[in-house]
Amino acid sequence: MRFSTKQIHAGVQPDPATGAILTPIYQSTTYVQDSVDRYLAKGYSYSRTANPTVRALEKKLATLEGGVDATCFSSGMAAIHAVLLAFLKAGDHAIVSDVAYGGTYRLCTKIVARFGVTFTFADTSNPDDVRRHLRDETRLILTETPANPTLKLTDIAAISDIARERGIPHAVDNTFLTPYYQRPLELGADLVIHSTTKYLDGHNATIGGAVVSRTPEQDEALRFVQNATGTIMSPQVAWLTLQGCKTLSVRMERQSANAMAIAEFLQSHPKVERVCYPGLPSFPQHELARRQATGFGAMVWFEVKGGVAAGKKLMDSVKLWSLAENLGSVESLVTHPVTMTHADVDEAERKRVGITDGLVRLSVGMEDVDDLIADLKQALDAV
Repeated sequence: MRFSTKQIHAGVQPDPATGAILTPIYQSTTYVQDSVDRYLAKGYSYSRTANPTVRALEKKLATLEGGVDATCFSSGMAAIHAVLLAFLKAGDHAIVSDVAYGGTYRLCTKIVARFGVTFTFADTSNPDDVRRHLRDETRLILTETPANPTLKLTDIAAISDIARERGIPHAVDNTFLTPYYQRPLELGADLVIHSTTKYLDGHNATIGGAVVSRTPEQDEALRFVQNATGTIMSPQVAWLTLQGCKTLSVRMERQSANAMAIAEFLQSHPKVERVCYPGLPSFPQHELARRQATGFGAMVWFEVKGGVAAGKKLMDSVKLWSLAENLGSVESLVTHPVTMTHADVDEAERKRVGITDGLVRLSVGMEDVDDLIADLKQALDAV
């Protein structure tokens, strides 16, 4: 089956009891067993461990990413935390992309580091920099590509080769491009992480996360953490995400086309200092973007001439774009990373990796692109 068929049919089937075409929401804490000798004969005992609705979504995501299985979590951060817990212990070292979501940086430096794990935030766009930071105790490489918010890319195949040489897993956060545009497992990665909150849901309706594994052993380690820490996704969230997945390809294509048009508009506007979008030939890693993925995504960032004050005025002047922290939804959103998504990243670290005070991040939605451009134009005129 091709992707658009899989996103609708993979992992689900009509309810055997009623024929309902949609997977039911199994809102149940526990499951009655046939007998002591037939414990788990139907596969479920307690919904912290496994739930039929959540299981349907896990199977769908595994199919879409081409993995052996998937584990779903209560948030994207819970999914990343599970990866760290499953593959690291006290005394271990991990390499993480120097540009990553602020919550990932906070989790590594403010929480997990307290338990004896060390982290190096390396320039994973440069394989040589990753090699330089390898240690005898390195046990995991975690990359985010495209990175939030600068969109810097990591060559997944190159970093996967390094990880394979060392016999350690390479985990890739694929939230920005989704399996529709980018397939990390096919490029050699071991684990694929998603904030399902974003494009997989696509409607600003849920908070969730998932990890897709290459091997049964990796999935088993993650499922143990999922159960032990109690961070499984709820059945209501799983059900809504199952519905969102059905339109993923259509949404990604429309949103990405809108993003390209908006990036081209911004690039030609006299009040815009700089525009960054992987689909633009001016993007520093444009050729890697073309080679590694089949689309450029719907995230754009730019800086307005006049610095921080001008950028803030623009964000306060938009009317159709919503000033909000999420991304990937059908609604177009504008975000100021320094005060919102990356506020917990040390100022020196933000500046080192290019997250400037004037950076304006756009998550382009599905509205008519002419309306989106007109709103940006009137906001720029007000600057």
